Amino acid sequence: MHPDQIARVRDFNRFYTQRLGVLTDDYLGRDRPLGQARLLFEIGAGCDVRDLRERLGLDSGYLSRMLRALADQQLITVRAHPRDGRVRVAELTAAGHRERAELDRLSDAGIAALLDNLSAAQREQFLDAQARVRRLLRLAGVRIAAVPADDRAARDCLRRYAAELGTRFPEGYDPATLTAPADVDGTLLLATEDDRPAGCGLWVRHGTAAEIRHLWITPAARGIGLGRRLLRALEDDAAGHLITTVRLGTHSALTEAIALYRASGYHEIADYGASKYNQITFEKTVQSPQSS
Repeated sequence: MHPDQIARVRDFNRFYTQRLGVLTDDYLGRDRPLGQARLLFEIGAGCDVRDLRERLGLDSGYLSRMLRALADQQLITVRAHPRDGRVRVAELTAAGHRERAELDRLSDAGIAALLDNLSAAQREQFLDAQARVRRLLRLAGVRIAAVPADDRAARDCLRRYAAELGTRFPEGYDPATLTAPADVDGTLLLATEDDRPAGCGLWVRHGTAAEIRHLWITPAARGIGLGRRLLRALEDDAAGHLITTVRLGTHSALTEAIALYRASGYHEIADYGASKYNQITFEKTVQSPQSS
């Protein structure tokens, strides 16, 4: 990556964090830092502390210190779950609910004042840019890695893929069609977002070519460009194993998949296999990432 790109991102980060006022211990003039204010919002009507930690990706000790600070301010209580003493639950007190409402009011007012300085067209540009940055940040944060053919999370992804196809195909989908672990003589890739499965796909050798199978993105991860990224990762992995041609098939009901393949440089070919679900088949020439 070019050093100038890194410098530009860091410059934007400095500008944006200062503009939001997150660098002080007096966020929105309420005598507490942003982290504590965010916890009041996340706790809401009550929250399992373990879920809170996982959702925000916080260190256990750091979260405990912030919860203790809010409890000292009498804004929250932390108690054992009534049905499981091992689980702690954080809840807002009456004062905590009032404070959260005030933080919401101040935050809304600040954003309204900021957007009021822009024209209607500029506000739409601003909001569109924010949405685009969010999608790209999510996409950048997804990890794609090769996993064993019998990896539990990946196999669960494949079962969810089969279940969805079972509802989308008029003829249904037989889960027995899924490629068995013993038949994966290529690579199984698993995409994860925040340590949760976000998609999967695999390729197997098909003569002198490779066949890409079971490319699937979880509903929660759709719309950020992950399908294209995972497809490219499968192509690059196959090319890294000296494959120069990749093929794949899809069902006519999967219009979004068909559009993805065509946009990614695939062209239609005659049916090359026996799968009854491959109503349209495609092919593409690939090369190793090192040589591209």
